[in-house]
Amino acid sequence: MSHENMEYVHPLPVRIWHWVNAAGFVLLIITGFQIRFAEYLGYMSFEAAVTVHNWVGFIVIADYFLWFFYYFITGKIRIYYPDLNTFIPRVIKQAQFYGYGIFIGDENPHHMTAENKFNAMQQKAYVMLMFILVPLQLITGLFLWDLTRFSSLVDFMGGVKIVDTIHVFLFYFFVTFMIVHAYLATLGHTATAHMIAMFTGWEEHH
Repeated sequence: MSHENMEYVHPLPVRIWHWVNAAGFVLLIITGFQIRFAEYLGYMSFEAAVTVHNWVGFIVIADYFLWFFYYFITGKIRIYYPDLNTFIPRVIKQAQFYGYGIFIGDENPHHMTAENKFNAMQQKAYVMLMFILVPLQLITGLFLWDLTRFSSLVDFMGGVKIVDTIHVFLFYFFVTFMIVHAYLATLGHTATAHMIAMFTGWEEHH
């Protein structure tokens, strides 16, 4: 494959994390629906759904720590930090592109590189996602896995109803996020360009 006009943006550890995480979230969503709506759904038993949900949850937790330590140790975690001096103008410009420019063939104002991977809107979203919402979902899931072992922490958070409500609310959020994320992944110069790049590591500049 010729790498002319292409840049290596997604290292192998990042690609492995991404696809393990994606598969894990899909399985968590499928089993989560079965657990939550057991009286209406029957594609697996409640017990099997709980077992799969728990094991996949532990895999996703381990995968998250692998992501965090890789980005922290390599210093790549800085790609999540926006340049505050230019952040607001870049958000406005990117929002204009998504809301209007993309439909009339304007050029994307953000050009992805290994050191500048996310546009301003993505940086804002992923900081919230990866450093607040994902950890909160994993923590509440861990607490619900063993309420006895984590009873003091559950009480500290306001009780099992609060923990469960947070977990379920974030569950619906991540269902929505997966749909939006899949759509945004089609906005490359072809509908599959970004998806292919997450397998090969190479993003094509077009």
